[in-house]
Formats: sequence, C-alpha cells, structure tokens
Amino acid sequence: MSSLVYERVHDNLNRLKLTTIESLLDNYLEIAAKEERSTLEVLDYLLSQEVKSKDDRALEFRMRLAGFPMEKRLDDFDVSFQPSLDPAVIRDLASLRFVHHAENVVFLGPPGVGKTHLALALGHEAVKQGFRVYYANASSLIERLMKANRENKLEERIKALTKFHLLIVDEMGYLPFDSEGAHCFFSLISRRYEKSSTIFTSNKSYGEWGEIFGDHVIAAAVLDRILHHCTTINIKGDSYRLKERRKQGLFSHTLPG
Repeated sequence: MSSLVYERVHDNLNRLKLTTIESLLDNYLEIAAKEERSTLEVLDYLLSQEVKSKDDRALEFRMRLAGFPMEKRLDDFDVSFQPSLDPAVIRDLASLRFVHHAENVVFLGPPGVGKTHLALALGHEAVKQGFRVYYANASSLIERLMKANRENKLEERIKALTKFHLLIVDEMGYLPFDSEGAHCFFSLISRRYEKSSTIFTSNKSYGEWGEIFGDHVIAAAVLDRILHHCTTINIKGDSYRLKERRKQGLFSHTLPG
C-alpha cells in the first residue's frame, strides 16, 4: 500500500467519524494478513467494532442524560420481601411494554418500601433498550418549571421534557405545590398524555393528591390523564431501610418500655 493511499484511507475514516476503525485498522490489517482473512471478514470485524463503540457511547450518553441519582437494578430488588407485589406484574413492567404503548406506572406506598428502587431500575432498563429517559425529584421538577414560567420559557421547557420516552417523577407528595406549580405540572402532564410514558412514586394515596396540588380540581384533572392508561402498584410492606438496620442490630423489633 502506498503512503498516499494509506494517508487517504485514514483521512477518510476520520472525516466519516469512523474513529474506532481508524484506531484499529493498522494492527488488524497485520493480523488479518497473517491469518489470511478475506476482505469481507476484515470489513465485517472492523464495522462490527465501530457499531459496538458507537452503541456504547450512545448508551453512556443516555445514562448521563437520564440523571439517575444512583444505579438500581431489578435483579437487586427482593420481591419476596414485599408480599403485596405480584412478581408477574413486575416482570411485565420489565418488558417495557408500557413504554412502547405510552402508558404510565405509579408506585404508591410508605417511605422505604422500594418505590424509587423499582422506578430507577425500570428507567435503567429503558435506557439500555435505547429509550430516552429523564429522572426528576417532583419538588425540583416543579421548581424548574416555575422558574421557566417566570422567564417565559415554560413552553420551551415542557417541549424539551416531552422528547423523553420515559419521565420518572419521584417523591410526589413529600412537599405540596403552590398554585403556580400545580398549573405548570398540569401543563406538562397534558402535553405528555398518550404520547409518552411517565413513572410516578408517591407516599400519598390518590385520594390525598388534592393536598399535593392544593386544588382538588387540578388534582382530579391530572389524575384523569395519568390513570387513563396506567398500572398502579400499591406496595404495602415493611421498609427495606429498617430491614437493613435490623440486620445490623441498629433497630429493635420492639419499642422499649
């Protein structure tokens, strides 16, 4: 191979942004020549490595974009500890059918029962399957929406959030919304309605969501859109955190006295 051809090949690979092939080419051509591999085999290997590299980078980007506060996996969730959970329902959610169908999921239950773990684990699986996912704490999300509203950028912010196949809104109900926040949230839910999926976690029953929004009418309108295509998982069990403390001997099963 002449130096001119060699330089042109590397230049074209860089211009086409086939950086993995460009980095592997020299060494692999030597190996291929020694092992008498065909031109088609060489192309197959180099292209497969380029695709794998691009897929890995895309996955890494989607993970960063999702903004998960921690990594949680379904395999690490002890379903047997929560007898109120139906393993078949969890398996169905893990198939991500609900994301394909633009349906919602709501995890209800007291603190510590695994709501956030399940939400994050489903989000993690969705990212792996190529979906765009975004995680937000409910209070932080509302603050950002209100800030955008005051800067006349609410439509822009909502439009950006509607691009995600799956939105995870964690800890609904830990802090109430004011009137502005409730209206901003309603606008977001309305725009995502029947177009994309949202997972919610909340320590409040649906009957208490009026307290979250400070307005039973808005709460009813929000729930109407959320629940139209929705799977509700009501977890009634012990806290995993207390379970771990008991294992470590930091929490007694019975109160003193």
